[in-house]
Amino acid sequence: MTTSIPDISAAIDRLRTGGVVAFPTETVYGLGADAFNQAAVRRVFQLKGRPAINPLIVHVSGPEMATRVVAEWTDDAAALARAFWPGPLTIVLPKADRVPAIVTAGGPTVGVRCPDHPVALALLFGLGSPLVGPSANLSGQISPTDAEHVRQSFRPEDVLVLEGGPCRTGIESTVVSLADRARVLRRGMIAAGEIAAVIGRPVAEPSDVGLATAAPSTGPLPSPGQLPRHYAPRSPARLFDSPDLPALLRDPALAQRGAVVIAYDGPPVTPPHRLIRMPRDPQDYAYQMYAALREADALKPAIILVQRPPRDPGLWEAISDRLRRATSPA
Repeated sequence: MTTSIPDISAAIDRLRTGGVVAFPTETVYGLGADAFNQAAVRRVFQLKGRPAINPLIVHVSGPEMATRVVAEWTDDAAALARAFWPGPLTIVLPKADRVPAIVTAGGPTVGVRCPDHPVALALLFGLGSPLVGPSANLSGQISPTDAEHVRQSFRPEDVLVLEGGPCRTGIESTVVSLADRARVLRRGMIAAGEIAAVIGRPVAEPSDVGLATAAPSTGPLPSPGQLPRHYAPRSPARLFDSPDLPALLRDPALAQRGAVVIAYDGPPVTPPHRLIRMPRDPQDYAYQMYAALREADALKPAIILVQRPPRDPGLWEAISDRLRRATSPA
């Protein structure tokens, strides 16, 4: 099922009156509201149960719209937009005065990105205004990569859901700050080395800039995706290394409800346990990751056991970041 022009027109009408719309992107489904409408943005926070310290990314139709959101559209930002937009790259710059403080959690910077999805772009061009677009799920829970995932979280009277099929990337955008020295705040499909090649200077990785894994008690987070527990199923979950799996499955506490094992290698498991086999290619893994976590969670197991990803650079690092937070106890 795909979204029609009348669907988009209805969504634009809802946005213009301060309503909330879920829209597809190439990464995950976003929960959209007019970025310049403070009351509408507050409604997004309320619907998600999102902490006020967690800023929102602003979606734009391109660089021209981005200039309305940031204080200055720099040469580096323009170069990155030419190279990667539309696409899964969020660029952080000092915010324009007209952006409500609630969007940036009271911080001085704002992240902007141009999504690579025809429905999202049609919505942005039709509205003519930027949209906040955090993931269309309850705060901290598994990100939605299909319209049905969104419907499982929100009532239709609260959120109009636009259909766009499964998200083809399936993992949130890379977030790069250009507000001071160039640094990646959240890993994604686009690596720091690719960004550095475009702007002609080094780009620090998250581990290089000392980003904490836990949220500060006060003050805004530098980027979405920084909370210690995020992307998480309701069922208990933990990472495992292959040699440890047999011992984990012999735990007497699993005798009744069993475990769901999410793994890319290793032997089949036997009842009462169940196996969700994952691909070894990182792009294919990222595409299936959130759907696999949702499938596992729906089975209501005693625990979800997720095989630790390969310790390889690039996209596997972004996947590992999501899975560490998804399996964090708090």
